[in-house]
Amino acid sequence: MMDSGPVNENVPEIEPGDVSDDVTLIDVREPDETAGGYIPGATLAPLVGVLDVTRDVAPDRTTPIVLYCAAGTRSRKAAADLLESGYTDVASLTGGYQRWVAEHRPTAGRSDLSRYARHLVIPEVGVAGQERLLDSSVAVIGAGGLGSPVALYLTAAGVGHLTLIDDDVVDETNLQRQILHDTPSIGESKTGSAARRLKALNPNVEVSTIPERISARNAIEFLDGHDVIIDGADNFPTRYLVNDVSVHLGTPVVHGSIFRFEGQIAVFHPPVGPCYRCLFPQPPPPELAPNCADAGVIGALPGVIGSLQAMEAIKLILGIGDPLVGRLMIHDILASEVSTIRIPIDPDCPSCGVGGPPELIDYDETCIRRAV
Repeated sequence: MMDSGPVNENVPEIEPGDVSDDVTLIDVREPDETAGGYIPGATLAPLVGVLDVTRDVAPDRTTPIVLYCAAGTRSRKAAADLLESGYTDVASLTGGYQRWVAEHRPTAGRSDLSRYARHLVIPEVGVAGQERLLDSSVAVIGAGGLGSPVALYLTAAGVGHLTLIDDDVVDETNLQRQILHDTPSIGESKTGSAARRLKALNPNVEVSTIPERISARNAIEFLDGHDVIIDGADNFPTRYLVNDVSVHLGTPVVHGSIFRFEGQIAVFHPPVGPCYRCLFPQPPPPELAPNCADAGVIGALPGVIGSLQAMEAIKLILGIGDPLVGRLMIHDILASEVSTIRIPIDPDCPSCGVGGPPELIDYDETCIRRAV
């Protein structure tokens, strides 16, 4: 590395043409700057957090590191801080990103990333993770209580394509909890109302609407090609059908359910983990299967569970954290208690067990007889 140091004689500088492939590049600009482009392979770490990020990406303090900003001032300050903290091979890029671009050197990034600035500075997300979100596709079953926060947060997060599946229309009783919809949308299809709201939130997200009831006849067609399926259904026949389709497709399902003051969430992803039928092999009898209309639900509860479903989908897409595969998380909102139970894989499961994926069937509303 070259040592010129016009501001601090103890900080080496390096010319753009002398940057080799074996250095660790760190961009210390702010997210709204890096959204317009960056040097390929660079780690994005705004000045205020550069030391912590550097410790993560370069724990060996002899690692060759080149820092850059817009023109060179901030990167010299960052380089001085790293040298003071014990790093031994640090330099600032002469002229910064502006000179790099002026010399027509390669750049990376997308021009539509500024919206996601607060994602870009998270090491587990960054530009690469955000681009995975932008290239992903999620199917949301139900545009109601759970589907509302799921769709809103996935759209805000920049999931590239959402498919909304719901055959219902907006009713006044929905508005207590289904925050995708508003009073003027009463009588409109839920998918139409939802699509309008989501496009207003983030016009860069492609929203496909299917105002039909999912069934054994169309489920494969509707759900194939998605990275994640969100189960926001409010009835057992749909839950079992979605589960069995996911086993056929090998697509993970983020399950959510709500009842009065209790919510449940899990990720079913065979063969990585169990499926829904490993936990509940068959639908319950009708007297044990009330819906929200029969039993009621507090309005804020689906916001909690749906937001967690969105987070689980994001974790699956990014490949980060510990998704709820093989675990059922139970939220008791009244008691402010959260518990988690393990769900083992059932080798005799009627869906993902040794017999292979089951025939797709439609249960009727009693959850007992097959619909004819």
